[in-house]
Amino acid sequence: MIKSILIVEDDITFSMMLKTWLGKKGFDVSSVSNVSRARKHIEGQPTDLILSDLRLPDQDGIDLLKWMNEQGKHIPLIIMTGYADIQSAVLAMKLGAQDYIAKPVNPEELLKKISEAASQPQSIPTTKTAQPLALKKTANTTAEETQHAYLEGESDAAKQLYNYVALVAPTNMSVLINGSSGTGKEYVAHRIHQLSKRKDKPFIAVDCGSIPKELAASEFFGHVKGSFTGALTDKVGAFVAANGGTIFLDEIGNLSYEVQIQLLRALQERKIRPVGSTQEITVDIRLVSATNENLEQAIEKGNFREDLYHRINEFTLRIPDLKDRKEDILLFANFFLDQANKELDKQLVGFDAKASKILMDYHWPGNLRQMRNVVKRATLLAQGNFITPLELGNELQETPTISPTGNMALRNEASEKEHILKALRQTGYNKSKAAQLLNIDRKTLYNKLKLYNIEL
Repeated sequence: MIKSILIVEDDITFSMMLKTWLGKKGFDVSSVSNVSRARKHIEGQPTDLILSDLRLPDQDGIDLLKWMNEQGKHIPLIIMTGYADIQSAVLAMKLGAQDYIAKPVNPEELLKKISEAASQPQSIPTTKTAQPLALKKTANTTAEETQHAYLEGESDAAKQLYNYVALVAPTNMSVLINGSSGTGKEYVAHRIHQLSKRKDKPFIAVDCGSIPKELAASEFFGHVKGSFTGALTDKVGAFVAANGGTIFLDEIGNLSYEVQIQLLRALQERKIRPVGSTQEITVDIRLVSATNENLEQAIEKGNFREDLYHRINEFTLRIPDLKDRKEDILLFANFFLDQANKELDKQLVGFDAKASKILMDYHWPGNLRQMRNVVKRATLLAQGNFITPLELGNELQETPTISPTGNMALRNEASEKEHILKALRQTGYNKSKAAQLLNIDRKTLYNKLKLYNIEL
């Protein structure tokens, strides 16, 4: 059982926020700002889990892992990395890291990984020269495997989408990917990069929806030591990290207006200036963006700059919802079942006839992300060779008591707000169930609650 957690993080503001949040969850949390202090803490105090930044002032999280291996201290360690650098994450996993998580850190995802770390044995490298350990089955081992860790589908809509991907990928055109949450926008962005002339250069993904306005410039362009409170060391921004390759801006519609201005300048001039620096850095990047919002409506409301929209939208790809590609539903279900079998060490054959019908009839508001979770849970619960309706649970079989609203982005504001309030009242203000009744995912519902100032 994990009780004591050590945070190794030089961003003091982020470290304090994380420490406070984990403390409220019942953990005994300590924090240090570099590897040297982390070593002293580990030698002197009981530590059940370590959360370490990848880049630190004196060394990095991988150096800490190497030292722990040499000292025989096999404490579960989760690497936190600003840009989900797959190569560094893989190296950390080979050295015995329990897991890794991308910054900005999603607190609930982190809590889940801490729980998983508590229930899994720690990987222990045998010697320095030993062959690399096999990574956890939930982790991607190489960029090549990442290419194949997804099913594109056989429906007409899927074939058209990936035909367009193949056409635009070799160019340098800026691509805007439109699609609901959970439809696989980041995979499409990866695929564009993999098929481009920049495939051997970095692919850097940035979740614009989770970056606080005041930290956005630092995340995009980096900062120099001392440029603001908490900037204890220089930081490389996403644009420099992606130099020569592709930068993927997910949920770009969530950027504040001020940050949009900074982003537009960087894209126009292909130069960036780290926060607190007087030096400009020339960057060569290919831009791929994604959104589940209607940016044209956002432009009309004054929430999104029209000049930026045209800059990021030289070519548009629209990803259909899962409910609109019926031919792919059972293909994806069986694909996710194969993945779950490997992760959970099970050998299920498939879905019985009734379960297959339920999968086909369900409207899948959370799209592929929701299906993957449903199938994984059902695989864990199944006792026989096939998944049955019992393992799929009631969520997929309950008939909504109000008719879905369809695409809320097409409705006027008064109608949207009325439908949202009605769904909330009918579900006892349960946001998950309300989102299901409205035929949207929870993230979209949260955005709408914020948009219409609906406080619960």
